[in-house]
Amino acid sequence: MNKVLAAIVLCAGMMTAGVASADIKIGFVNTERVFREAPIALQAQKRLEKEFAARAAELQKMAKQARDLQAQLEKDGAIQSDAERRNKERDLANLNRDYQRNLREFREDLNVRRNEELSKVQDRARKAIQAYGEAEKFDVILEEAVYFSPKIDITDKIIRALSDK
Repeated sequence: MNKVLAAIVLCAGMMTAGVASADIKIGFVNTERVFREAPIALQAQKRLEKEFAARAAELQKMAKQARDLQAQLEKDGAIQSDAERRNKERDLANLNRDYQRNLREFREDLNVRRNEELSKVQDRARKAIQAYGEAEKFDVILEEAVYFSPKIDITDKIIRALSDK
């Protein structure tokens, strides 16, 4: 919201300073779309998937073990001795606790790495936006807006610029 307000104030200031509104060149970039569609963002996503694939598979394996043990308890619980049933229930509780801990650690690690990768993508996107803005002589390029006309949307051009790098 502050960025939009600053841009409006900037534009209003430029107009009151004697600059005709026709001389102001404004652009808009949908940064969420850039972070979703730009090749550098897609490469970052693939790196994360590859890096965390083994841990994700291990979590799936643990979840399957817990489901299988739960099913076995439900199926054979009535015919097992009390000691045997308690041991399996304890094993299930331990497995569930380990699974939850591993899942929490996995999510935390994934979020840290995702933020690192997103930061790299953001830096490159910002540089590309600034370079494009300077090269094309824009007065202001906005990232957030309640409304923008498609004629000022330069998102595709920024995605292409990031593809070329």
